[in-house]
Amino acid sequence: MGYSVGMSDREAELEQSRRLSRMLILVAERAKMTFAESVSPFGLPVPLARALLVLATPTPMRELADHLACDPSYITGLADQLEERGLARRCPGTDRRVKLLEATQEGFALRDRISLAVTERAFITQRLDPPERETLARLLEQILDE
Repeated sequence: MGYSVGMSDREAELEQSRRLSRMLILVAERAKMTFAESVSPFGLPVPLARALLVLATPTPMRELADHLACDPSYITGLADQLEERGLARRCPGTDRRVKLLEATQEGFALRDRISLAVTERAFITQRLDPPERETLARLLEQILDE
């Protein structure tokens, strides 16, 4: 945690950057692992669970791809799988060229159960109190420039 005596400002900055990067990666990996453990009892692959959690309202497929940080062509496969399971359906948007994906009644029910399971197991909410979580959210928003 401390820096060596005689370390230049540039070296100290690089060491701090490496440390922060390492911690962010560890937090992200743990969050992914906890998420996967939380959704596994529902028999839904992680990508489908992630997509279902986004579907609070009918969502343009392009927006879903942006939210999940994946290629729009990948969303077509996820939409197919969600439809096959009866969890979502495609519907037209106001612009006929835009397809929306919306959760079905069964999809909403499963989404709520998954959301609760993920929230209950989220290690960040278990380790930080509400003001600390708000501070973390503000810092992450600043980093992500949202």
